[in-house]
Amino acid sequence: MQNVMTEQQTWSDNNVLLDAREQNVPRGIVTAHPLVIERAKGSEVWDVEGNRYLDFVGGIGVLNVGHNHPAVVNAVTKQLGLVSHACFQVVAYPGYIELAQRLNQLVGKGEAYKSVFFTSGAEAVENAVKIARAHTNRPGVIAFDGAFHGRTLLGVTLTGMSQPYKQNFGPFPSDIYRLPFPNPLHGVTEADCLKALDQLFAVQILPERVAAIIIEPVQGDGGFLPAGAAFMQSLRRITQQHGIVLICDEVQTGFGRTGTMFAFQQLGIQPDLVTVAKSLGGGLPISGVVGRAAMMDAPTPGGLGGTYGGNALACAAALAVLDLLEHDNLLERANQLGAQLNARLRQLAEKYACIGDVRGVGFMQAVEILDFETGKPDAALTQKILDSACQEGLLLIKCGLHRNTVRFLAPLVTTDSQLEEALHIFDIALARATGRLG
Repeated sequence: MQNVMTEQQTWSDNNVLLDAREQNVPRGIVTAHPLVIERAKGSEVWDVEGNRYLDFVGGIGVLNVGHNHPAVVNAVTKQLGLVSHACFQVVAYPGYIELAQRLNQLVGKGEAYKSVFFTSGAEAVENAVKIARAHTNRPGVIAFDGAFHGRTLLGVTLTGMSQPYKQNFGPFPSDIYRLPFPNPLHGVTEADCLKALDQLFAVQILPERVAAIIIEPVQGDGGFLPAGAAFMQSLRRITQQHGIVLICDEVQTGFGRTGTMFAFQQLGIQPDLVTVAKSLGGGLPISGVVGRAAMMDAPTPGGLGGTYGGNALACAAALAVLDLLEHDNLLERANQLGAQLNARLRQLAEKYACIGDVRGVGFMQAVEILDFETGKPDAALTQKILDSACQEGLLLIKCGLHRNTVRFLAPLVTTDSQLEEALHIFDIALARATGRLG
């Protein structure tokens, strides 16, 4: 018989809760750190035992404006007293329409764009593919090695990592093709990737049969790898030449994470469709596709939707997030914090031979951990570093094809003192994991 927790145990004991988690939650969903949080504010969380942690994961890039920002809380509270949910497919409500209008202006910059909202990033990706196929009447979709586009069946098919995402979940949807993604540290150049695209067109699928190319301007789960401006501009020329829809997946990079509202704005391109989610809702589930009006109108009535898509509470939260990003200098702050973090990580790279690379854009930074003798990815050492950091009060998670990259996704409201504290802890974690400290 399973144990039933008492109310007192529920609120005060990590181990009791984690035991109950083991009994009641499937192993397929992983919890990176062995703690249960009770409350959160800004860049800090407290577990049920009262221990404080610096949260440099931010719900995996969801909390660019921080935990429980008062403006978001107030907006949601006000909306809760009006309409919590109605389903936009039944009746419209102002927040959905206003949010669409604002995102169209932010992405389109004067061109005619339209927006549709869903609940998760994977939903946004799937619907972007539907829209691209409806617009082009073509089947093929090209994605990249190391990409992450969600956990639905089409999402994991587009995702360029076999483990843990694909497992034995197949067969997978057809007409999905893959290219290498630029990775200078491991010898993959932009020229290599463009040559692979030419080869793909020559031997696997004609460009006239490709509906879309989907790409993250900075790969998230794939290792925080930026796509260079020249590479993105080449993709843009190729897609325009062949009538292929260019989809920028900004689920993790969007809303100030890279120092601009969207990462593509730094690359000298204008995408056809942009997928958004994560930090748009400030902690509430909302995602969307923002795209050229003619393309967005390709699906006929009834072809797009979802019961919770663009929920009224989430729209209210999203509008508050946009206000904060536009009026609280958070984009400037992202660049300041990113420069400070990058500089300090480079100092640590000089101190610790296991740091093979420091990279990122804006406040989206990462270090890749290598075996200093062989130069190969060291996933075991990476996990030791994460565990040591957690023990000292800093939450981080890993990414990359070989799970050997530590990523930093702290809220943009992180203070200078919190950043310095986090880097001090990271230094200690590196020392302990590499044997410099006991």
